[in-house]
Amino acid sequence: MLLPSRTALPAALAALLLCACQRQEAEVPAPAPPAAEPTAAVAPVDARGYCPAEPGTAPSGELVATRIAAADGDGSKGLYEGPVWNGDALYFSDFTFADGFPSRIRRLTADGRLETAIDPSGSNGLALGEDGALVAATHDRKELSRFDLVDGSRMRIVGEFQGQPFNSPNDLVIGADGTIWFTDPDFQRAAGPGGQDKTRVYRVGTDGEVTVVDDSIANPNGIALSPDGGTLYVAGGGEQGVLRAYPLVDGQAQAGRDLVAAAVPDGLAVDCLGNIYLTEHNRRRVRVISPQGQELATIGVDANLTNAAFGGSDRRTLYLTGAGSVWSIELDVAGLPY
Repeated sequence: MLLPSRTALPAALAALLLCACQRQEAEVPAPAPPAAEPTAAVAPVDARGYCPAEPGTAPSGELVATRIAAADGDGSKGLYEGPVWNGDALYFSDFTFADGFPSRIRRLTADGRLETAIDPSGSNGLALGEDGALVAATHDRKELSRFDLVDGSRMRIVGEFQGQPFNSPNDLVIGADGTIWFTDPDFQRAAGPGGQDKTRVYRVGTDGEVTVVDDSIANPNGIALSPDGGTLYVAGGGEQGVLRAYPLVDGQAQAGRDLVAAAVPDGLAVDCLGNIYLTEHNRRRVRVISPQGQELATIGVDANLTNAAFGGSDRRTLYLTGAGSVWSIELDVAGLPY
């Protein structure tokens, strides 16, 4: 049972977010340069300590993932979302299409057992916090929350911008310095009162200050960082969607550029070579994109997709979530856990 929530004190926030950084307004996205040939010879610097010295080789061609877990029925009543590999298990959000979009955090163990970790959670995207805690983008309270997996407690990190609640925080990623980047579309805005006048990408500094990264993508969705922490990736825009890259300089987002167009782009994962794994919801596939914007491979499934994360003991298993299901595929490259 979930214990009563409490508001995070500055000291608690400081423990989660490790140092203060300043922000610079992002400029209007510039066109992407011509795609360059991918390279797998040298692994990028690994800012968060997730990657091995020899990460492996990027996938190529047309691949197919295998369904390894499924909810009762055909998955039409809800979605699995926000996978993250934590310790020796895959954690993800399980939410249903009902009033308030109730959700819980599930755990899929290495031996295939499906367990409930937090119920209710109101969560969508998940990220790794300190000491194995989960940091979640939650729509029930329109906030970023920290969940302690030991005692089930919930702590609010941030829940407003300019005095108004967020729309429905969707996905997030945490940098090596503790800065949080997250997307705020309006998909579950009806889960609670209030909201923003636009859908945006936000940055939460280690001092708790919330600033806008970009408000030009309609319903921004998936978000990820490159292994070296030098580039922020955001997917969104619906049927006429994009995958956009923002260089980060001294923790500041620079002008974004569109890497590829995408139809209903959803979640993102990144491997240790820096390649981006973009899920296309309705097309039921993952597109593997090089940092230069070249498509390297596709990975198909048999239902609508939401998100992706690398896991397993060597983090070379790509896990995919979607319409009431989890899929996996073994790859020759290691990747980031969310």
